[in-house]
Formats: sequence, C-alpha cells, structure tokens
Amino acid sequence: MGAVHLTVADLDRSLDYYERAIGLRVHKREDGEARLGAGGEDLLVLREQAGARPADGYSGLFHFALLVPSRPDLARFLAHVARDRVQLTGLSDHAVSEAIYLRDPDHHGIEVYADRPREQWEGQVWERMTTLPLDTDDLLAAADVDGSFDGLATGTTMGHVHLCVSDVHDAVGFYRDLLGLDLVAELREQAAFLSAGGYHHHVGANTWQSRGAPFAPDDRARLERFTVVVPGEGTLDDLEALPGARRDETGVELSDPAGNPMLVTAQPG
Repeated sequence: MGAVHLTVADLDRSLDYYERAIGLRVHKREDGEARLGAGGEDLLVLREQAGARPADGYSGLFHFALLVPSRPDLARFLAHVARDRVQLTGLSDHAVSEAIYLRDPDHHGIEVYADRPREQWEGQVWERMTTLPLDTDDLLAAADVDGSFDGLATGTTMGHVHLCVSDVHDAVGFYRDLLGLDLVAELREQAAFLSAGGYHHHVGANTWQSRGAPFAPDDRARLERFTVVVPGEGTLDDLEALPGARRDETGVELSDPAGNPMLVTAQPG
C-alpha cells in the first residue's frame, strides 16, 4: 500500500494534530498541500479545502492504518497517547494484530497497529481475526524503560485502508473479481477483508455507517485516493482495460462501486 490522499478543512490544524498526536513528520509543504511520513516514503498527503465538513454517513474512508515495525513501537505509541492525553476511539486485539484507533479533526479515521507474528495467523485469517479488548498492561510492558516517543518509528508503512462502502457484495465483486485480491474474511453483509500475498488484509470494506450511501461530495473532508503499489507495469496494462480506468504517468486511476478512488502504480525498478 502507498500514500493515502485526503482533503482537510484547515491544513495548519491538521498538521499540528498529525505531528503532535500521531507522530508523523512533514516531508514537504507547498501550495496548500502537505506530504507526511515517518522519514521514508510519503504515507499521507493532505490538501486543504477551506471549510470542508466531515464526511460522516457517506461512502469513503473508514480509516487508514499505519503499520509500525514492532510491538515495542506500538507500546511506545500507546504510552505517548496516554501520557499526552490524546483522545482515542478504540483499542482492539484482532488476534492477527493489535490496534489503537483515533480520529483526526476532520473525522478521518486512523489506526496505528502492529502485526502479530505471521506464522500465528497466515492461512487462518477467516478463523482467527476477531475484535477483543486490547490488553494495555501487557502491551505497555513491551515499551522501552523510559517510554520515550519522538514520532512514529522509522519503517512505519501504510498497512491497509478500510473503506465505507454502499454494498459489501459490490465491493467484493470489484476488489476480488476484477482486481484479483483474495477474500480472506467476510462478516455476513456487513464487512469484507481482502488482501494479496496471504496478508490479513490490505483493503477492508464495511457498510456500518454507509449502506446505500453515495460517495462523499466535494464540499466534505474526504478521501481523494488511496494508493496500491504493484510489482510491474504489466498489471497496469491489464487494469487500463477496465471500465472507467484512466491512465497517466503516475499509474491507473480507478473507482470502486461506492465511488472510492484509488491509484494503482508500479514499483520503481
């Protein structure tokens, strides 16, 4: 997964939040847009749209998920949010991962998480993935002695995106049947999780607040696109032939049936 692009109502407010509360760093800022990450590739791109309102109740972004390299890195983040009184929306043990949930000033959902060892869940995602309360005491015990936090760890990546969609079956038809992702878990007609390469999920889709809802209009703080990185140009050639696909020098742009926009780009080299 590559960078997630979002619109925000007030760029200064958003950058203060993402630097102070989340621990991302501003890589570049110009012309009302800022690129953020953990020192490597850009993970998040924010574009200011003054006065935009939250996109609650529409199809769009449910959350983007920042994958930290290790459990101690997640423990340091938890110690930071507790010490600095950063508001959370959830703390969950998913068996395949441990996750901390937040929401930014524009109501964009954020997950910061660490994977459990892959050998514990690979090939068993459907059976093992769940939602239980996070054992915060056990997690905090994994932090360094001083519990210091100077930003998200180098090596943090965009682990997955979770989308609000109007219909889960339509989403599965798009991401599995057209794009070729594997369906690794499904919760009746409420949610589905899909991935490539045996991962627990790269894309989640749910209707918990968006069943039958259109994509958020352009006066809302909304998802502009998320990025999927594929190994070579051959995949882009195949995707270019799909209905509604648009190709330029960056890759192939597509939208799922709920209107969620994505960019598929080839890995350099």
